[in-house]
Amino acid sequence: MKGNEAIAEAALRAGANNYFCYPITPQTEVAEYLARRMPEVGGVFLQGESELAVANMLFGAASTGKRCFTTSSSPGISLMQEAISYMAGAQLPCVIVNIMRGGPGLGGILPAQSDYYQAVKGGGHGDYRLPVLAPSSIQEAVDLTMLAFHIADKYRNPAMVVGDGMIGQMMEAVEFPEKYIEPPLPPKDWAATGAKGRDPHIIKSLFLDPVALEKNSQVLHEKYEQMKRDEVRFENYSVSPENEALIVAYGTMARICQTAIDELGSEGISAGLLRPITLFPFPEKQIYDEASKKNIKAVLVVEMSMAQMFEDVERAVVGKKPVHFFGRTGGIVPTPEEVMSAVRRSLGAESGAKRPRKKS
Repeated sequence: MKGNEAIAEAALRAGANNYFCYPITPQTEVAEYLARRMPEVGGVFLQGESELAVANMLFGAASTGKRCFTTSSSPGISLMQEAISYMAGAQLPCVIVNIMRGGPGLGGILPAQSDYYQAVKGGGHGDYRLPVLAPSSIQEAVDLTMLAFHIADKYRNPAMVVGDGMIGQMMEAVEFPEKYIEPPLPPKDWAATGAKGRDPHIIKSLFLDPVALEKNSQVLHEKYEQMKRDEVRFENYSVSPENEALIVAYGTMARICQTAIDELGSEGISAGLLRPITLFPFPEKQIYDEASKKNIKAVLVVEMSMAQMFEDVERAVVGKKPVHFFGRTGGIVPTPEEVMSAVRRSLGAESGAKRPRKKS
């Protein structure tokens, strides 16, 4: 399936039958697919007049306890930030999918990873965070989209899935579970479902009493700390005690780095990859542990942005080893050869001369 269509089908199978959208490249196929599929499952498909309207539709649907979601791309997500902050403040679960394009501004429609700050630092106002999942394949986009709905409900918080334009546009084989089964969740006894026979539920993010506002922020903060304890996800590739270089990359960029690592091995250069799957919570400890290994001479961060994740990796390494950066942006995808050259430079082997393969 095409990535956008696979994400749409995954959301449906996870029980999300309320979808609000506004079209923007390179994710519009999600809306096209769901315009046909939602009526088949008795769901709600609604195209809003703007991304601002769409995000506030999410607020309303989430307030009733329904599983709801939207998809957009970089400038569209920017327009949703106020409502995302409101939903986080009101503790409302929903899923937001960002198929990233180049920026800033309107930028271009080709793939990029330059929305990292926006996604993981809280692109809107106030003390809030979003759990952020970053797939590197279409199968993983399916799996993580389903997981995002569970995490959103578990923590009563908006969750985000980020993929660059390649995730949305490329086609790969995927498998869906015959029956979607997820771990138990607490009842949504907070939802606004009609107050007949009970006191009304007030869902809001407005707290004029500063003590009440501080308490709400403290409750949110504890959720984010729990996410850090329980929700970190990552993958290692070719990580071993012999590694001289540690590469950190996410999404489709990590796949390109895997090819570079395989090719570097034929030159006698041992490199490993740590791929963050959750951008928040970030695998800080795991990066620190790998970077601290005796043989590691350098850490290389590879992104399709101007060194956004680099800051989090540098903080995780805490000066144990030098941290280098290589990236392209604006819709330009780095090649394995460019990544290989960046690894050589980080190790002080800029000539790229082949070294004898190490004996096992």
